[in-house]
Amino acid sequence: MENLVSIKNLKKSFGKVRAVLGLSLDISGGEIFGLIGPDGAGKTTALRMIAGIMHQDSGECNVMGFNLPKEAEGAKEHTGYMPQKFSLYTDLTVEENMEFFADIFGIEREALKKRLEPLLKMTRLDPFRKRLAGNLSGGMKQKLALMCTLIHRPKLLILDEPTTGVDPVSRREFWEILQEIRNEGVTIIVSTPYMDEAEWCSRVGLMYNGGLLLSGSPSELKKSIKSFAYEVSGDSEIIKSAAHGLASLEDLRPLGGHYRVVLSDESEMEIFKNRANNGVQVKKTSVTIEDVFIEKIS
Repeated sequence: MENLVSIKNLKKSFGKVRAVLGLSLDISGGEIFGLIGPDGAGKTTALRMIAGIMHQDSGECNVMGFNLPKEAEGAKEHTGYMPQKFSLYTDLTVEENMEFFADIFGIEREALKKRLEPLLKMTRLDPFRKRLAGNLSGGMKQKLALMCTLIHRPKLLILDEPTTGVDPVSRREFWEILQEIRNEGVTIIVSTPYMDEAEWCSRVGLMYNGGLLLSGSPSELKKSIKSFAYEVSGDSEIIKSAAHGLASLEDLRPLGGHYRVVLSDESEMEIFKNRANNGVQVKKTSVTIEDVFIEKIS
């Protein structure tokens, strides 16, 4: 499929702080591309340049055939951008906020009526259309912000950490809505610090310290590492003692009622078991995107 977004060697600095260091990637039309990384990785700066609201220091940025920043205004007509802190009017209702943003985009009232009902249904906000935005939950506010971003029917939707601070149930609902939007032909670029959200994306790019570590589908990224993950149950002191000094140990941390142990050499699990002297239960499990990230920055 044709690339909707193509950036090459994109760079941006703020004084001595180098936020984005030679970022290059292509994003095809009709996919959900996740830009994943910790705070300070450069995700927000990269998205602002793609959205045409920030100029790069150097590099090429082509969005929907428009060369940015020179042709940014042309691209903005077809782009929906939702920043981390979307400015909703708390003293207006859900419906009134939608009407306000429709006015900004020059959408006539008759057209708004036709667009509003499907959006309210998709976001499950129809029962709350008369509620003040200030009285909505965090998850509902994010859904309303998404509706306001979608009101002019953009071809490209750019979302900057839309699920940060949102409860797990609302996070899942939000991603289900994004799948529906994608099925309608909208291309989505979304940033998140949550590694598990990579599974909702068709492709992801892992960012760290302003650069792209690697990109691909979630399954491709997990196949790219030679790590082996295990769930280990038993006495915590025995587990930590048995793991101490293992040459291939990449991760050891408690998760609920067990420990997660990640090794780069599968044979060392036998050493671990022998040290534990049958005092633990070991279950092999799948590697995650977080395992990929940890290996690449180690």
